[in-house]
Amino acid sequence: MEWTENVTGLQHIGIPTEDTDASATFYRRLGFETALETENEGDRVCFLRLKNLTLEVYETEKAAGCDGAVNHIALDVKDIEEAYSFVKSLGVRILQEITELPFWEKGVRFFIIQGPNKERIEFAQYL
Repeated sequence: MEWTENVTGLQHIGIPTEDTDASATFYRRLGFETALETENEGDRVCFLRLKNLTLEVYETEKAAGCDGAVNHIALDVKDIEEAYSFVKSLGVRILQEITELPFWEKGVRFFIIQGPNKERIEFAQYL
């Protein structure tokens, strides 16, 4: 499979917050709807969706609260193992190895790399 055929588009944009309720209310006022509310290691996570754009608003005590506060973008992939092999062959810095979480109906597997400006890029596959 050609590498670009593995990527199906933007899966979500991750935004850390110190107040999930306030953030979710703000985005709902813009027309987003709650797609999923869950927890990750005790921290609240809320996925909000407006058409084909999904935001992952997740609670943390360390939200930047300034310009550049978006934590990561996530690319949706069909095959996480193939994506990992390809990205690893590029010699980029891998911040998090393939991990699985019980989000969504059947779970999600993902890994995170660092871009040239220290941006975090997540590759994620819905299971």
